[in-house]
Amino acid sequence: MTDERPQDLSLYMRVLENMEEAVIAVDDLERVVLFNPAAQVCCGFSERQALGRHLADLFSDQSELLSMTRTVLETGRSFTSHEDVLLPRYLGDPLPVGLSVAPLYSLQGRLEGAVLILRDQSQVRQLEDTVRQADRLAMLGTLAAGLAHEIKNPLGGIKGAAQLLDLELPPESPLREYTTVMTREVNRVNDLIEELLDLARPHPLRPGAVNLSRVLSDLVLLQKQSYPNKSIDFQMQLDPSIPPIRGDESLLVRLFLNLLKNAAEAIDEAGTVTITSRVSGQYRINRSSDQRPVPLVTIEIRDTGRGIEPDALDRIFTPFFSTKVKGCGLGLAICQKIVTDHEGFLKVESTSGQGTVCTVALPMHRGPFQAGA
Repeated sequence: MTDERPQDLSLYMRVLENMEEAVIAVDDLERVVLFNPAAQVCCGFSERQALGRHLADLFSDQSELLSMTRTVLETGRSFTSHEDVLLPRYLGDPLPVGLSVAPLYSLQGRLEGAVLILRDQSQVRQLEDTVRQADRLAMLGTLAAGLAHEIKNPLGGIKGAAQLLDLELPPESPLREYTTVMTREVNRVNDLIEELLDLARPHPLRPGAVNLSRVLSDLVLLQKQSYPNKSIDFQMQLDPSIPPIRGDESLLVRLFLNLLKNAAEAIDEAGTVTITSRVSGQYRINRSSDQRPVPLVTIEIRDTGRGIEPDALDRIFTPFFSTKVKGCGLGLAICQKIVTDHEGFLKVESTSGQGTVCTVALPMHRGPFQAGA
């Protein structure tokens, strides 16, 4: 047995080094004695910075974390926080983590420290937000389906009456201008209703192999010619190694066209729109309990436009809410539905006066794709 201990220790260290959870071990004086690579990423400290330091030096503003650790050292019992702990980071928003603390015993059974395990909960929170948005859109879509039926019938009558009246009027009559306006406005309202119904209709996806790099390149080529009165620099940083994903190409084209137009229209005179694609190492998704998690492909569309005010950012996915003067407020709601139908998520981050970042995450399916599976 004694000959095998070094091999066992090596195995244990490799396990710790490859864990996704952050593992921090402290001695009975709360000095850090182990700080695995995930802890370095999660907490923003290197192993050299952390080892030997008192836990309170590293987490001076984390009273719950420090209190739980002291309680474990005093009682020898394990504790788990029922609320997320927010770890401040030098760059970006605070990181929500789940926290568990367990006692660390020596081979002789003496309490000699504690082990802290921190689990990154940011993906869970992002997916929860996506589910809430999808539920809200589903509820509004159901309401819209009922109202649309009641609205479309009288609209058809109004349009028919306007067309009949137009036929009765002499060609030179000034009243024909009114019938033209009536018909045009009825068509506009009808188009709005059809777009709103897109949120409620269960559109079956027509899955196929979609080359995202080609789709984005083609769309950017068209967008470059669409704003002759602006100086917009479209920059593409696409990962050519990303394989085709499974999805409905027509819907994904609609999704990215909408997001690219939003980015370009947010720039008043001159600016930059940067499109980046990569395989995300941060997020993975399970399609079902009996399959391995699949990685996500993230497509980021970043603009240097006017940005979105904080009070408006929480409402941008609400149907009929728009920050544009001429917008109808359905574009992002429909984008959200397309992404949700593809089992991904859409995230929008913005700073007023500095620009907006839209991130689309889509599963990199390797097997047959079935909508809603």
